Amino acid sequence: MEIGIIGATGYSGVELYRLLCGHPEKPAVTLFSSSKEGQYITDEYPQLTEITNKGMLHKLSADHIKKMDIVFSCAPSGVSTEILPPLLDAGIRVIDLAGDYRLKDSVLYEKWYKKPAPPERWLHEAVYGLSEWNKEKIQSAQLIANPGCYPTAVSLALLPLLKHNLIDPLTIIADAKSGLSGAGASLAKSAHYAQANENTVIYKMNQHQHIPEMEKNFASIGKTDVTMTFSTHLVPMTRGIMATIYSELEPGKSPQNVLRALQECYEKEHFVRVHPENTMLGTKQVYGSNYCDISFSFDERTGRLTLYSVIDNLLKGAAGQALHNMNIMMDLDETAGLQLIPQFP
Repeated sequence: MEIGIIGATGYSGVELYRLLCGHPEKPAVTLFSSSKEGQYITDEYPQLTEITNKGMLHKLSADHIKKMDIVFSCAPSGVSTEILPPLLDAGIRVIDLAGDYRLKDSVLYEKWYKKPAPPERWLHEAVYGLSEWNKEKIQSAQLIANPGCYPTAVSLALLPLLKHNLIDPLTIIADAKSGLSGAGASLAKSAHYAQANENTVIYKMNQHQHIPEMEKNFASIGKTDVTMTFSTHLVPMTRGIMATIYSELEPGKSPQNVLRALQECYEKEHFVRVHPENTMLGTKQVYGSNYCDISFSFDERTGRLTLYSVIDNLLKGAAGQALHNMNIMMDLDETAGLQLIPQFP
């Protein structure tokens, strides 16, 4: 296979390259960078020394792209809007890790992202790449909109319960916390050591662009209209997401129904691990892997259900899920290149 990675020097890009270097199909990978053309990936990330032949960084060009089987775009939101339509018009299959093609409504996109929307055609043709829930469409898609890291953690926990009508969709509150790598490799005030160390910060209160992404996909994939409260926090760790999700059980439903729904939905899936009720979860148990671990608890006093979901934001929340989608698109073993045991401690 011929594979291209646009934005290869960002955190998601380099994780994707690392995974592809160990993929059993041994694809030929071309790396693209608008800011570091002519340099080598090992100059920026010396941990890849001896793993790859330095990895020359190229300027994006038609000559390189036309031979690609699949191109991954790890460029930021807004940039994907500009650079991907010519590739798509040329028939290239693309997996976009930014948020530009996750919303079908251009007005909604511009409201939440504060940027011009991509062409309507590609907004409508993009397939949402939540791997466990959209496989049939992913397999035949030309453009995959890889989900955001927060929506991956939240959606994987909630969708089985929405599918089985176990919770009141108007009572959902999701409280999520992320490591700093979720902000990307570019410098930002929030990522400065003095700002991030020994500090937890809430941000984008009631304004996070992942809110419409989740609500729209609960409607399209889960067949349920949801209006949710969603809060995001940065915590002083490098990687990992924990989503704690609250909702009320529908009358007559029990914790046994919740466990059964989660188990039935994911019993044949490789990367979602369902744990018994009241299992204590932590981000370290999925660190460096493509797993999502889910558990829950039920408070009989309040009648409220609490779901817990943990992922590695750079793998299951970005590069790992993108590679999973590539495997589905290319009719490969879904676990190819992703059989990663979590790292601990």
